Amino acid sequence: MTTHLILATAGHIDHGKTSLIRALTGVNADRLPEEQRRGITIDLGFAELDVGDYRLGIVDVPGHERFIRNMLAGATGTDLALLVVAADDSVKPQTREHLEILRLLEIEAGVIALTKCDLAEEDWIELVEQEVRELVQGTFFEEAPLVHTSTETGDGLEQLKAALCQAARRAAESEQVRSMQSPFRMAIDRTFTISGHGTVVTGSISSGKTSVGDDLTIEPGNISVRVRGLQNHDRSVEQVSRGQRAAINLAGVHHTAVTRGHELAAAGYLQPSRRVTASLKMLPSAPRALKNRSKIRVHLGTAELLATVRLLDCDLLQPGKTAKVQLLLREPCATCWAQPYVLRSESPVVTIGGGQILDPNAELIRRPSSQQLEKIDELDSSNVLVRAAAAYYFSGLRNWHPKTLSFAAGVHDVDTVYSQLVEQQEVIEIDMSPGKLLRIHRLVFESFQQRIEEALRKMHAQSPLKSKIERAKLLSHFAYLQNNTLVVSAVEQMRADKRVQITEHGISLAGCGPQLSANEQKLLGHLIERFKQAGFKPPSVKECQQAANKLERAVPALLELAVADGELVAISKDLFLHRETEQQLHEQLKNSLEDGQGLTVSEIRGILGTTRKYAVPFVEHLDRTGFTRREGDVRVLANNPCTPKST
Repeated sequence: MTTHLILATAGHIDHGKTSLIRALTGVNADRLPEEQRRGITIDLGFAELDVGDYRLGIVDVPGHERFIRNMLAGATGTDLALLVVAADDSVKPQTREHLEILRLLEIEAGVIALTKCDLAEEDWIELVEQEVRELVQGTFFEEAPLVHTSTETGDGLEQLKAALCQAARRAAESEQVRSMQSPFRMAIDRTFTISGHGTVVTGSISSGKTSVGDDLTIEPGNISVRVRGLQNHDRSVEQVSRGQRAAINLAGVHHTAVTRGHELAAAGYLQPSRRVTASLKMLPSAPRALKNRSKIRVHLGTAELLATVRLLDCDLLQPGKTAKVQLLLREPCATCWAQPYVLRSESPVVTIGGGQILDPNAELIRRPSSQQLEKIDELDSSNVLVRAAAAYYFSGLRNWHPKTLSFAAGVHDVDTVYSQLVEQQEVIEIDMSPGKLLRIHRLVFESFQQRIEEALRKMHAQSPLKSKIERAKLLSHFAYLQNNTLVVSAVEQMRADKRVQITEHGISLAGCGPQLSANEQKLLGHLIERFKQAGFKPPSVKECQQAANKLERAVPALLELAVADGELVAISKDLFLHRETEQQLHEQLKNSLEDGQGLTVSEIRGILGTTRKYAVPFVEHLDRTGFTRREGDVRVLANNPCTPKST
């Protein structure tokens, strides 16, 4: 079975990359007339080479420093690299920069080709080979084979093919290739139109597969498209897959709406963002330290974007050092976990570092806590459960579907990993409605409970005479979440942990309650006793205030406190009953209403021995609380049918 891989060339201008590709494949990768006229590669060129069981899609990149951005676009998705150095010229600036870029892109296998060996003396070639070996020390090229070649004489070409076959075998066994078994994704490096066919995009497929007729999405932009046709190196095919170069004819989009830097992917797989969290390593060759909030150029896939870099664990990043960062992009970009990127300075434009994306759709981290920094480290873990849990931690309250773990944490077996997270109680599931779950990390849920606690504490401080905070007031405080179920679930868990108390009158935080002076406590006791003695003729709020003298302003709050504590019952805004009196009200009327004939307000007033002033609000209270039901001019027990009175 043939394994498809992407091979990228690298090296200084005029060192013979394109000529070497033509000698190996018979294809002139310089496709543009200007390239052929000037004899240099300006944009990306493509060819194909079979070596053993491997079919290499070759991306020939430009070597001139002015076209580094094109080189970066071509190197994305690369599995192995061919470093080209001219034997008559040796190591040059772009040789070094290309090598650094390949390292930053996490490429793990490669071959070195010394070209133009027919133009140099043997002793000079030995010096060049020594310089190349010194250059690649400490890189993935350190143990790579170095092959002497000449495109004029054909020397070394078969040896180079054999070396590429060995490197392809190593690349196919690497974690980079194994970890790419995800939904379809291809970074677009070219777009054009063909008369009668419409829009065509090309690129190197970094994961998954797609077939003619599939529905895909272009990101950023969420543009839905359909695959009309597929080609792999000018051959029409029904399907293309990871490691292949592809030209894809798309229906549903005009070619002017698609540019280099866009991503073509399975629908719903990618989530574009203007903010990512990443690891960053500064190159030792960087001209200066990187300051916090520096303006930089970011190369992600085939996209080049301006951005601001925020250093999360330091204020200044020296050359050769590493840090955790957030990249604040000027424009949205579609990335995924572990995707490599390269940073170049804004001016002068030189490569200064790079790293891997850790959170491709990040929330802004203003002042990272020790816990957040710890979780960022866990996003970089080789343990899939650890990084999946960390990804859910940074999802916050966004209620991720488990399938999001594919792009956010590089998880392949999503169902198994998610089930383990729930089993280990790293992720909590909350029932929102039939068939709908809210999924939230344990620590995020605990942090949300702390926010509720802080809100309750402030509300207690604002109303020092209240023992309970109204449920509606707490829900209103978190209304911006548009998720009352989350608040209710958090409060219920806090009650189970005895952090709050919940009654029909509201919620109170443990250890918080009314802060009454000695005189206020004494007045509260007098008020409760007065209502108890008054029976069915309770005093009004105004009468209570008149009896309170200097504490008259505290009376309304003290009455509310008595209601919250269950000592009094609020009949109306200005009318209260003692709880025992309300119980007597129920008992007396129940005995009189059990025959099912019903009672008028006048009859109820007589039974209670009170006046209409009190009887009417009492009856309305009973109707409102569901004890009685009005039928015409009479009240009956709410759960009893009415029997007409005999005449």
